[in-house]
Amino acid sequence: MKLKTLLYITIAGSIVTSTFSCTKLKEEFNGELGEGNTNVEAGGLLVTAYTSLNTPYQQDQRWVMQEISTDAAIAPTRGGDWDDNGMHRAIHLHTWNADNGYMNDTYVSLGTAIYNASNVLRYKPSAQQAAEAKFIRALAMFDILDLYGVVPIREGEAMDDFRIAPEVLQPQAAIDYIIKDLNEIMASLPNKGPAFIANKNAARTLLMKIYLNKGAFLNRQTPTFAAEDMNKVIALSKEIRTSGSYSVSPAGKYFDNFAPDNDLKSTENIFTLFNKNGERGGNVDRTWNTIAHYNMRPGGWNGWCTLSDYYNKFAASDERRGIYYDYPSDTTENRTQSYHRQNVGFFAGQQYDWKTNEPLKARNPGTAPLVFTPEVTIRTSGATLETAGIRPMKYAFDYAVTGQRNNDWVVYRYSDVLLMEAEAMLRGGTGGASEALNLVNSIRTNRGVAAFTALTLDNLLDERARELYWEGWRRQDLIRFGKFLQAWQEKEADPDPKTLVYALPSQQIAVNPNLKQNPGY
Repeated sequence: MKLKTLLYITIAGSIVTSTFSCTKLKEEFNGELGEGNTNVEAGGLLVTAYTSLNTPYQQDQRWVMQEISTDAAIAPTRGGDWDDNGMHRAIHLHTWNADNGYMNDTYVSLGTAIYNASNVLRYKPSAQQAAEAKFIRALAMFDILDLYGVVPIREGEAMDDFRIAPEVLQPQAAIDYIIKDLNEIMASLPNKGPAFIANKNAARTLLMKIYLNKGAFLNRQTPTFAAEDMNKVIALSKEIRTSGSYSVSPAGKYFDNFAPDNDLKSTENIFTLFNKNGERGGNVDRTWNTIAHYNMRPGGWNGWCTLSDYYNKFAASDERRGIYYDYPSDTTENRTQSYHRQNVGFFAGQQYDWKTNEPLKARNPGTAPLVFTPEVTIRTSGATLETAGIRPMKYAFDYAVTGQRNNDWVVYRYSDVLLMEAEAMLRGGTGGASEALNLVNSIRTNRGVAAFTALTLDNLLDERARELYWEGWRRQDLIRFGKFLQAWQEKEADPDPKTLVYALPSQQIAVNPNLKQNPGY
């Protein structure tokens, strides 16, 4: 029995498959569980809480708000495709408003995760089940705080009576709440185990992110970094490092972290979202569909891409930029016939048919070569309609199954821990520039690029861009480093710092009198 299957049966109990918004009515909830039903197993509800993270994270919703809003990603309108009433363009251009679909969908999905996690606590969970639920809740609270600047939460009577509006925590209160919860559950979380089950090191990583971003959450325009907070980041990182559970992927193995069997082979993954064909999961196919041209194998939706300035941050020798990755779930002729065309990373230039090894053609016109170009505009037309933009693909496609792919979605990774520790040292924590430099170079050496001779905040930010591209951290990084309001390709400098937080959805303000719109919207 595969490891995932065994552990899934162990923690699942009975599975409740519904998801619901914080603003939906009580009868939806009771329709699944039955009015007053006290026999629902906490394990089933816990699986529901885990599963509710899939939609906002796996290259959708939260991911869009964290990446499409930056220099790392763009969802250009291609003729009539990807127009969506300008919804995607507004995210990249920072011209969104409170009615943008992503504002509401992401808010609802993260709020659902918070509610589902809190719901577990009402059904006599074991100490570990309660700890896992509180970790999920803390994770979703952290993200909604990062995106919107406040955190809605239901507790007590409001869990049952949806006429009671959720409480809204302001930044300091939300930070205190999350830190308190994580510290209290630490002893009840497992020391190790599969990355798709919350563990001590996942909680430590989340705490690191809270302390590192605390100054930005409290003052987005002019973040400050208290030495005490930076030292907590460093101490937590050292606990993770000395646990002996992780190592930076060796040369040639970077994409093990994102492979269909990454639950077995990754040496870096600290917390992931479970995906297994025939059991549960969802949305990981979007990592391929959103970027692949119709004529690639398999065909995608021919949409999202990166910008040339971002792509140019990578050296030609950098494994992360793209390689042929040999993995068992590649059942195409690219592997079996040893064509060995690049199949992960940034797809640039002429693309090839992995069945015939012949150069691919575009669809319209069908005589044009399928050559992905660095140049892309937020509205494309004419000859470049289908080919503009270099396409990043981190998750090796799982050809071995039909339906849900098996790649677990990566939330926290060991290399991120090392980069956060190095940053905390540069920002005034103990350790100094020399130790920080060694941490960053321990990653660079394994990626096939030359070691830095010195470490600054600027080249550290660029290293985070290379190491963590399209993993959902770029916006948060740019805000913390004071660069989110700057101009970049296809975006002018923001005229108003209001964009450092998103607009609270107008739909949510209408139903929750405790919500007050963020300044400027």
